[in-house]
Amino acid sequence: MSSDSDIQMTSRGFFCSLCNTNLPNKPSVDQHVKGRKHQTLSTVRATRKTQEEHSVFVSGIKPEISQSDVTEYFQQFGAVTDVIMDKDKGVYAIVQFGETESLQAVLSCVEHKMKGLKLRVKPREKKAFKLIPKKKNDRQNLQQALDRLTPELCQLPSVDAQIKYIVERFQLGENEKKARSLLVQLLQEVFVEFFPDSQILPFGSSVNTFGIHSCDLDLFLDLENTKVFQSQARSSMEQAGEGVSDDGRSEDSILSDIDLSTASPAEVLDLVATILTRCVPSVHKVHVVSTARLPVAKFHHRELNLQGDMTLNNRLGVRNTRFLQLCSGVEERLRPLVYTVRYWAKQKQLAGNPSGAGPLLNNYALTLLIIFYLQNCDPPVLPTVDQLRDMACEEEECEIEGWNCTFPSQPIAVQPSTNTQDLCSLLSGFFSFYAQFDFASSVISIREGRALPIINFLSQTKEDEMMQEEQATKTHPHGPKLGPLNLLDPFELSHNVAGNLNERALRSFQKECQEAEKYCRSLQYQRKSTKAKSWGLVRLFTPHVEVQHNKTEQLNISIPFKSTSLPEGLRDELRVAGDAFRLPWFHKVCSAVEVVLRAVLRCHVDAPPEAVFSEDAAVGAEDTETTSASVSALLNDSTESVESQKEACAAVVGAKRPLSSGSDSPVSPQGKKPRWTKRRKPELPPWTCVQKHMVWAGRRKVRRELLKGADSKPEGSCVELESQVTASIMDKEPELREPVEFKVQPLMAGGTESTKVLLKLEPSDDKAGVFHDFFHFLEVFLPKMVETVLQSEGGCA
Repeated sequence: MSSDSDIQMTSRGFFCSLCNTNLPNKPSVDQHVKGRKHQTLSTVRATRKTQEEHSVFVSGIKPEISQSDVTEYFQQFGAVTDVIMDKDKGVYAIVQFGETESLQAVLSCVEHKMKGLKLRVKPREKKAFKLIPKKKNDRQNLQQALDRLTPELCQLPSVDAQIKYIVERFQLGENEKKARSLLVQLLQEVFVEFFPDSQILPFGSSVNTFGIHSCDLDLFLDLENTKVFQSQARSSMEQAGEGVSDDGRSEDSILSDIDLSTASPAEVLDLVATILTRCVPSVHKVHVVSTARLPVAKFHHRELNLQGDMTLNNRLGVRNTRFLQLCSGVEERLRPLVYTVRYWAKQKQLAGNPSGAGPLLNNYALTLLIIFYLQNCDPPVLPTVDQLRDMACEEEECEIEGWNCTFPSQPIAVQPSTNTQDLCSLLSGFFSFYAQFDFASSVISIREGRALPIINFLSQTKEDEMMQEEQATKTHPHGPKLGPLNLLDPFELSHNVAGNLNERALRSFQKECQEAEKYCRSLQYQRKSTKAKSWGLVRLFTPHVEVQHNKTEQLNISIPFKSTSLPEGLRDELRVAGDAFRLPWFHKVCSAVEVVLRAVLRCHVDAPPEAVFSEDAAVGAEDTETTSASVSALLNDSTESVESQKEACAAVVGAKRPLSSGSDSPVSPQGKKPRWTKRRKPELPPWTCVQKHMVWAGRRKVRRELLKGADSKPEGSCVELESQVTASIMDKEPELREPVEFKVQPLMAGGTESTKVLLKLEPSDDKAGVFHDFFHFLEVFLPKMVETVLQSEGGCA
């Protein structure tokens, strides 16, 4: 039992006052106290307490007093680490010191006078740390925002007009653009005093033509010219022998405190944060986020109510902004689609990560998904990045950090699209395109304008880790970080723009696309209501509501294809299989499911060994005459060689035989198109299963008893342990009077939807009435255990 003072005993178990969380028992308390949330909040609380103990509350100041004035006055007592000004009336401040002695010196001073003002200084009030829960009325706020738009949208004559209205309503106004431009000029004037010849370049939403009223101001501080200036100044002074201190630094140089050629990004960002805090009017709440993929100094401009980010190493971000500007100039339909899809994603809570971190889509990823869809329209609306590169002239060639970033500088260099679809049909097509997109087996390439097979990337992860360990200074890794949604940056091909997405967020996105696709086929979307009812975009934007259906429950268990969790051996096997990787993976998963049912849960399973094909399920791929012998060879025990599996896979998907020209390469005649027909969907005959014990009841309690004095392992992470849990339950508990009999139908999906194995369960005899409890247990337990079996055949993970 944890001795943490935040844990209180209640009538129902325990309660953590720090995290505002109920806990059922002592083991869960111990696990909670060691967890990330509790540890993070404990650290934050300790930091806040330290800040309070080193701070004083200052009143009696006036609005015209600046933050730098307060800092300058109190520095006579010791190093000032932060000054927080009253942002509303400007009548008080909180001054934080680095040392306790400085605080005592301030409080011991009888009288404080600054610029004719008599200041009142007292210790900062100690407040109990309290977690502020997240607002639970997000849906209500989204609905209210839509209610304000509804009257105007409903009065417009067409969906195209509604889409254009969304742009007018949310785009940055001219005054906002001017205000941001003036702030950039001000920052440029300030920073050039500290970093000669430096440049501040805006990028991102503020300047890429897709900005909205509340978007952040992203800035890139380019210090390359400053480094050259500093090096030349130091060299000339050393030669003259003047103004150089004992450590070789110039006493007169404004850069004497830091050497940009050797300083770390964190050190430079700390200096940037100091300049923002002390030298830029109206800027406050400055802090450095060093743990981000690209570390930034964040700030808030009080007068403009504007959030800003300043980074040091983001030339690719600036180039991406130029790319989006070009796309927007080439195709006028892009901006309306981007604004509409972004607002739809926000209303459905698919995008908008708080503080820039989270599992949801970001606006840049959404924009690239729209561009990829437009590249794949028929005819294409936008060209691929490779096509744009070929349109650029020699003077426009650009390479950044080893990546080819070439494209034309002006839209006039790009030939207009012959696609004449209106915005209404293009928006509907976006939802149709991604409603059945196979995200699990695809890597989306904006550069090539097509979905690359994920098998091409499966063998790279282990190699990349080894290469990065051996070559710490390598410019960029060979492959991207794989995840549920793989969306390559147009230029930095090692960066998965949607790498933050988790399985749940992707499922939500695809489900909402499917719902939107159905709605866009209705007249309610396409035609204005004659009865003044909501129509068009209004219903599309309505926040998601959980509807309770009275339909019969679908007893299906889904096991998705997860490239990141595949063992190295299986990765290599699937890579060799090529485009036919789904069949060997289907076989492996089915074998693992059988292991879990038989060996772990002790079910009696009657599973036929051979596969059959369902003629009526088309998934849209190539097909030829396939014999049952080929399928049997593919689905036999995995004792065959990788090469023989490759041949079987090629036979199943219809690889062409070599031409009889004597050549070893199977080259088809020029101009001959492959024959495309329906591909039969692989499935196995139903398995008949019998479960005689309630192996799901009290399972966690038995696990805890078995793990006493041993290292804790997550549920489903060890085949041997879970088998022991089942055996223990069977020893202690009697058999069911009437065994549960059920059928399992394994099916494979993929091609027009995300690759996964679907297990359809159907009870054939459930006199005891416990099958549904067993199913809900399997729904969570089975996918975890299958992953464990694939990772380690019969061993602990």
